[in-house]
Order: sequence, then C-alpha cells, then structure tokens
Amino acid sequence: MARDEGRRQAPRRARRPRILSVIGTRPEAIKMAPVIGALRERGGSDHRLALTGQHTEMVDQVLDVFGLEADYDLDIMKPGQSLYDVGHACMDGLREVAEDFRPDVTIVQGDTATVFFAGVVTFFQQGRLAHVEAGLRSHRKWSPFPEEMLRRMTDTVSDFCLAPTPAAAANLAAEGVDAERIFVTGNTVVDALLRIRSRPLTVEEPRIARLMASPGRLVLLTAHRRESFGAPLEGVFGAVADLADRFGDIEIVYPVHPNPRVREPAFRILGGNPRVHLVEPLAYGDLLAALDRACLVLTDSGGIQEEAPTFEVHTLVLREVTERPEAVQAGAATLVGTDPGRILAEASARLSTDRSGPAVRNPYGDGRAGERIADILLAALTGHRRRTRDWEPT
Repeated sequence: MARDEGRRQAPRRARRPRILSVIGTRPEAIKMAPVIGALRERGGSDHRLALTGQHTEMVDQVLDVFGLEADYDLDIMKPGQSLYDVGHACMDGLREVAEDFRPDVTIVQGDTATVFFAGVVTFFQQGRLAHVEAGLRSHRKWSPFPEEMLRRMTDTVSDFCLAPTPAAAANLAAEGVDAERIFVTGNTVVDALLRIRSRPLTVEEPRIARLMASPGRLVLLTAHRRESFGAPLEGVFGAVADLADRFGDIEIVYPVHPNPRVREPAFRILGGNPRVHLVEPLAYGDLLAALDRACLVLTDSGGIQEEAPTFEVHTLVLREVTERPEAVQAGAATLVGTDPGRILAEASARLSTDRSGPAVRNPYGDGRAGERIADILLAALTGHRRRTRDWEPT
C-alpha cells in the first residue's frame, strides 16, 4: 500500500468569494460606505475597493469619515474632461483591476459615468454586477442628463438590482427585469447619515461655523444640474435673491459648484447680497451640519433629496421631474421646478408659517440597507441562506 493510500484526505478549503466595490464620486462613497462596512463586519469574503477618481478630494473626505482605504486608485480626473474622456479612462483602468483581482461580483452605486462604465467592463469580463440604488426613474431620457440613461443601462446588465424602495422595484418589474434579480433594500444613505449623526458634527468652514452660531434661520441652496444651465438657473438665482430681500431673518448658504456655467451667474446675481453666502463646496461633515441646522432646503441634487428627510427638513426640489418621488409623496418635499415665481411663492409660504407639524416618516429606509445588501450578495456567492428580509416601509 502506498504511504498515503487509505489516509483520510483533508477537505479542500473553499475559496472566499471576491467582491470589488467601485466608487467614482462623493455621493457614491457615502452610499457605498455602509455596504463595505457590512461586508467587512460579516467577513467570509475578499473585498477590495477601487476608486476611479471622477471626484478626488471629496471622495477622500468621505473615506476618512468612514475609515475606508482604497486598494486601487485610477486617478482619472483631468481638467476639462468630457464624458468620452471619463468613459475611456474608466474602462481602461477598470479592465486592469478586473483582470488583476478577478472578482466574483462587482458592486456599483447610482447613476454616474463610473457606474455605467464599470458595468460595461463587468459585462465584457462576463462577471456579475450588483447595482445599488437600481430602478430610480424620471421616465425622461434627457432629464436628468446623462444620469437617467446611465442608471437604466446599468440596470440592464445587472445581476443584482438592489432597489432602494418598493417604487424603484416596481419600475424594474414594469421594464421586464426578472423578479429573482430584484431586491428591496432601503437606501444606504440613511445608514450613513444615522451613523454620522450619532457623532458630534465638527464644522470646518469658518463662515458656516459663524452662521451656525447666529440666531437667524438657515436656508440651504444647492443647484448645479446641466439641464438648468442658462435661463432656468438664472431664474432660480433671481428667486433666491428676492427671497433673501423679503425675509430679514434668514441666511442662505450656497456651496457653489465649480462648473463655470454655474459660478458665473451665481456670483453675478447673488454675489452682492449680504444674506446669501456663496462658499466653496463643503466638506461632507459641514454639509450635514448645515442640513441639520436648516429650516428649508432648495436643491436640484438627488442625494440631498434623500438626505433631507433624515434631518426632518422640508425640501423644495428645483427640477421639473424627479426620479425620487417618494419624499414628495410622503409630504417631505415639494417639486417646484425652476420657475422663479413658483419658487418664491412656495419658499415664502414655508418661511411665513409654522409648517413643522408631526415628523414625516422617512420614505427611504430604516438604516439597515448595507446589512441587507451584504447578506444578499454573500448568500448568492456562498449558497448560504439569507439572514435578512427585503425592506418594507412602515
């Protein structure tokens, strides 16, 4: 008999599943942080994080807040780059990452160029794609541009469509997405905000710190959408200037987007108003502190539409349509578009009367979305049973 014949062989240890998370912008970093944290807490997988560099310093700030470090940094950001440039750089860089790591599943979040081109690379590699925040729809091809179509096309190639709300899941089902690919998780932004709100918020920007300490009411403005460039955006700024003149007890904070097509009209129309404070884009902690202090938000940002309900502050949405209708339906937001008269009338009504009332339920999640997503992916990759159930709003 051979020396080892008949000896019981040790079972071969199964390879841990490889999971790659890809992040390009600050909103992606915020919303992916709870997923990455949950994966690491659960263990049992080899997880790596790749940054494309579509945003740089703003992403680094968020990673520092959540204690995350990147394994790959493509550093694609270049001055004046176009969508073609971003797409080319993303695909080249992420192809190298995919061929080096060979993930079993790649996770993306949202509707940016990073998300879409990471999906294309995953498809070309014949890998599995998990799309966090799948199913949001404005049902208008050009609004928001290019995000509406980037999100739709990413959903098409996704193996795990991780819908934040039942409405998003219904959109996917209506488009013919197989039911076994759709999961309702809640929105991970709620997880992130609840975690950060549990800590003291330290304000870095001196002007914001002074405003936070002042007795006046704070109004937060953000506006940067491409579809509003030109006359619509100028109309928004005109309404904001009139609002500041009408109410002597408000201070309006506007972190101005770096795009010249935003900055020029912003400083031309609002720059001389003593109660409108034009500041550079805020660190994440400062933005949350401003949200926490604000009595009203005017925004065209998708992320802030989701963040404001956690802070129980009403939002006027400066867009004609929104792919996030849940806050409007719940009474936590009002869709006002870019018409100056409507903006001024609705904002004035909000500021003239006490509309606080009972707290509106958060329509976006319960703070366990990251846990659910980790559970869904690990169950699929290992064959183990899920520990969590899909989210159902109460």
